[in-house]
Amino acid sequence: MPRPGSLAIDARMLLANPLCMRGIESITIGVAAGGLLYREHQKRTLAERLSAATFETLLNAISANDGETGAHVRRVATYALILGEAAGLDEGTLHGIERVALFHDIGKLHGALTDIFHDASKLSPEERRAVRTHPQRGAEVLEPLSAFYPELGKGVVSHHERWDGTGYPRGLKGKRIPIHSRVVSIADSFDAITHRRRYSHARSFRDASRAIADGRATQFDPELVDLFLTPPVQSKIERAMRSAHVVRKKPGISRRHGENQSAPDIPFRWRPRSRGSSARGRQS
Repeated sequence: MPRPGSLAIDARMLLANPLCMRGIESITIGVAAGGLLYREHQKRTLAERLSAATFETLLNAISANDGETGAHVRRVATYALILGEAAGLDEGTLHGIERVALFHDIGKLHGALTDIFHDASKLSPEERRAVRTHPQRGAEVLEPLSAFYPELGKGVVSHHERWDGTGYPRGLKGKRIPIHSRVVSIADSFDAITHRRRYSHARSFRDASRAIADGRATQFDPELVDLFLTPPVQSKIERAMRSAHVVRKKPGISRRHGENQSAPDIPFRWRPRSRGSSARGRQS
């Protein structure tokens, strides 16, 4: 047992020893840095949770307004991710492609366009001009998210641009078109050809692939078209298409509200933990 006053003497000796003080400083700095990293992790997790909820809400709004469009964007996301992964794009770019695919048609929710898109008759020149505004309208809807996801609005506004510069709304050409838009453009066109719409009949996988090939270096990025037409990618795309078009005996369950749908469910990359683990996290 230490004698009275020995602790005070030990403390003075410790303070007088520079090597010991450096060790204490290192431990203190390490603890402080660990606490800072933990707080930053909590903030990042909260931001991810909020962004996931925001995207879920937007996607539900699309489906509630137009179930056909809601199913379409999910199929487009499936095809776009297959092509993006085959192109060897990094994970961050793939996340961006997924977001652009899921929300590329959000501009169609505008009241001035709703009747046009739900009318099976042939579009008049005036209606065609109105339809061509939906990429810009979509980018405007998504503008509040641009600080967090700058590629989202840029990708949405550019998904009808063409490789040869004759697209809309800005007439971008070649690689001036964002990579997100170039990938989604191929996926979007493929789904428009293979899935029945109010104003057109569904065509075969082979016809759709031929149409994509015909658009090489005019409508679409030639390198992405070449990749799209390779056997491995074609096989994955065809399987995804068959899965999306299959008629199931039991109704499909949508993301949150149980609507019938024939499209694959495209989850966001981040998912909240189970209720039990979330509750434990809050207690800590």
